[in-house]
Amino acid sequence: MTRYIIKRTIIVFLTIILISTITFFLMNTVPGGPFLSEKSPSKAVLAMLEEKYGLDKPLLVQYKNYMVALAHGDLGVSLKKKGQPIVAIIVDKFPVSARLGSVAVAIAVIFGIPIGCIAALNRGKWLDNLLMFIATVGIAVPGFVVATSLMIIFGVKLGLLPTFGLNSPLHYILPAFTLAFYPMSYMARLMRSSMLEVLSLDYIRTAKAKGVSQFKMIFKHALRNSLIPVITYLGPLMAYVLTGSFVVEKIFTIPGLGGEFINSITNRDYPMIMGTTIFLATILIFMNFFVDLLYKVVDPRVTLDKE
Repeated sequence: MTRYIIKRTIIVFLTIILISTITFFLMNTVPGGPFLSEKSPSKAVLAMLEEKYGLDKPLLVQYKNYMVALAHGDLGVSLKKKGQPIVAIIVDKFPVSARLGSVAVAIAVIFGIPIGCIAALNRGKWLDNLLMFIATVGIAVPGFVVATSLMIIFGVKLGLLPTFGLNSPLHYILPAFTLAFYPMSYMARLMRSSMLEVLSLDYIRTAKAKGVSQFKMIFKHALRNSLIPVITYLGPLMAYVLTGSFVVEKIFTIPGLGGEFINSITNRDYPMIMGTTIFLATILIFMNFFVDLLYKVVDPRVTLDKE
């Protein structure tokens, strides 16, 4: 286990360096600049701004300076927010996105796993068909369509729920369900498939033959092994929730990190683009790392050191 953790930690840092490098050079190939707009400054002012933020140096020198600063935990300053540190912006905005994402993940897990189990135990019946139809709709319909539909139905027509901001628990319902609908549907289908496969294994048949109750057979034997594919999906699920929240935050006017990321792309705020990309990529990498370790908890037969 120790050797595996050390090995994965090294891979994590190498991956972050690779992502930083690719993002840096791709970002600088995009036409335009952070100081160019409809009312662009004069050439003298533009030169002073580029010198102030180090954009007048050769690209490789800029890359070296950025990576050195990154190694010291410095993500730079925003070019559009009067030199506000990127770290301060992330610290201020990310908790909002994290709270929304946590609620969405909780909804997806709490409802997705039971729905998949119920569908598997009622295979071929009307309940199975109904649940899988809903899950298929959840996978096929884009998030912005779900968000708009929920806003119109529950916010405008019925007037039951607020449609912007996160000022109270009620404000979380629509955006959180919008974020959770796709992963909940995908998890339900994944859980159904996994449960059906486990229920067909020999040890389950043996348990049935010995007269083990259905409740004990499902929750003690079948469910634990069925969760392995679902746990695998938890890493990408976190990525979906964090990146998918960008669109949801815009639609529901939520002051989270997603809005800052979208604005940074529109404004060519290079340090902000780099900072948010590296931050979110790091979270995704560590979530996948955590999921790998969680395998060992769910299934003690898994040996990590050989990987």
